[in-house]
Amino acid sequence: MSNSDTCPKITIGITCYNAASSIERALNSALLQDWADIEVLIVDDGSTDESRCILAKRAADDSRVRVIEHDRNFGCAAARNTLVNNARGEFLAFFDDDDVSAPDRIRLQYSRIIAYEQLSGTKLVACYSSGRRVYPNGYVVELRAVGSDAVPPKGATMADYLLFYKRVGDTFYGAGTPACSLMARLSVFRKLDGFDVKLCRQEDVDFAIRLSLSGGHFIGISEPVLTQYATTGNRKSALVEFESFKRILDKNAEYLEATDSYRYMRLWSEMRYLHFTGQDLRALVVLARLLQLYPLRAGRHFANTAIRRFRHERSMNAS
Repeated sequence: MSNSDTCPKITIGITCYNAASSIERALNSALLQDWADIEVLIVDDGSTDESRCILAKRAADDSRVRVIEHDRNFGCAAARNTLVNNARGEFLAFFDDDDVSAPDRIRLQYSRIIAYEQLSGTKLVACYSSGRRVYPNGYVVELRAVGSDAVPPKGATMADYLLFYKRVGDTFYGAGTPACSLMARLSVFRKLDGFDVKLCRQEDVDFAIRLSLSGGHFIGISEPVLTQYATTGNRKSALVEFESFKRILDKNAEYLEATDSYRYMRLWSEMRYLHFTGQDLRALVVLARLLQLYPLRAGRHFANTAIRRFRHERSMNAS
């Protein structure tokens, strides 16, 4: 890796908002990547804690660190777009401000992308990392990256899964499409005009749907190189998640109507929201409506997800 042909510049993009307790940990994991030519670009999205002071000091101490400050909090999608618009690397990898990546994450994702491009003949590729999610009570979930096993999703198969949970054959959907584990050519992000700033959450799901419908391929690395630390906040509330997914459904209403999925997914997302907010009796009413309108589809969907979800919630909330 001694020249620009074998070691292109890679931008590690971090969005930061009131992360004084974790941003140095995330930044250290970025700077310790075993890649010769990186820049670490951080967008402070209007923090009101000590994040800005920490970032200013680190940027002064290390020429690889560059900080852009938003004068107020615009949200994650807008912060990611600032990263896309200001990155200098040929590739862009997103790190979250409270996660930790192993030193070989960038190298492994780069190698996977290049090998897949040569095999597939396309550069419209998104690559995700495997890892684990750690909850405050110590509960750990292993996360296997989409496309890291069997057949990677490509084209509309990824959109169909994200929008209405349709699975195809041996296609491996893994842990979905979280931006915190994503790396792609900068040109891929710019081709799709970045992220939807009207979404407070799930901007990464929306990006993946648009990439999918543009013919994108979704691959991953099997090595567990990413540790996510589960946190809570106003923008992670059940209501915000519900409203964000409804917007995604509305953006794709015509596509969903073609498979009779729009009404179904509106009801399904409402049921999930009611359950997540403790309104289980009302959630059961919506489930009954789903079973009445779509008996086979809703029955299979519920059977495939309910037990797994119950076990996950029990472990996540255990003291």
